[in-house]
Amino acid sequence: MHLAYPAVLAALLFATGLYGVLARRNAILVLMSVELMLNAVNLNLVAFDVWLRDTLHAGQALTLFTIAIAAAEIGIGLAIVLMVYRNRGTSDVDKLRDTAEGHEPARPDDNTARPEVAA
Repeated sequence: MHLAYPAVLAALLFATGLYGVLARRNAILVLMSVELMLNAVNLNLVAFDVWLRDTLHAGQALTLFTIAIAAAEIGIGLAIVLMVYRNRGTSDVDKLRDTAEGHEPARPDDNTARPEVAA
């Protein structure tokens, strides 16, 4: 088996996942794109394990760990997205940026708001 075929396929999967993470605004689609990138890494690990004819099968063992981590990540990620959707009513990543610490919009009746500087 040539190593180029699975390596090219893994590169295409990773590039597709990277595009999905950077271009999508829905949190569920971002999580799916991260899973696609992890699957590209798994494909590379198994392909290099077969190509090197490793007697310990370290690539396949690392793939099992990656699958376990991906399962935990998707479970926790979906729970967070569902709680955010229940509280905010949207899973759009751009609309959730105001949840960051220190970026709260100032209220008009708040005395801690910065006074406007007269020109």
